[in-house]
Amino acid sequence: MCIQFNQLEELYKSDIGEFYQCSFNNCYCLKFRGEQFALTVSDFLCFKKEIDAIDIVSLLNDSTSRSDVVIIHSFRTKRFLLLNTLELIQLKELLAAAKFMIELNSVIHECFSTPFTCPLVDQHLHANQ
Repeated sequence: MCIQFNQLEELYKSDIGEFYQCSFNNCYCLKFRGEQFALTVSDFLCFKKEIDAIDIVSLLNDSTSRSDVVIIHSFRTKRFLLLNTLELIQLKELLAAAKFMIELNSVIHECFSTPFTCPLVDQHLHANQ
């Protein structure tokens, strides 16, 4: 997993947290509220899916005393996140931005690995030969 910080490439950073990729170990590192979580690709996707499934509107509409706190088990660790509604929204934003950056990086790498062809240029080159 992502152990050495010098192997990490920053994908997204904001006031609420940071998200790094380790291409060497094919994993991610999430930093949120001063805690660091190492995640495999599947762990990240499952964790994001779990966080996205939490209905914030129902939390806000619930008038019971337990509604202002959400307990989330972090993947593959013995730790739990105890989040209030604002922190949950911030975590959702961080994970959404991280997923977007992963997808963007994938598209960019795909574009650079695919040879660029232009029919007009190819036609012009063949005509001059």
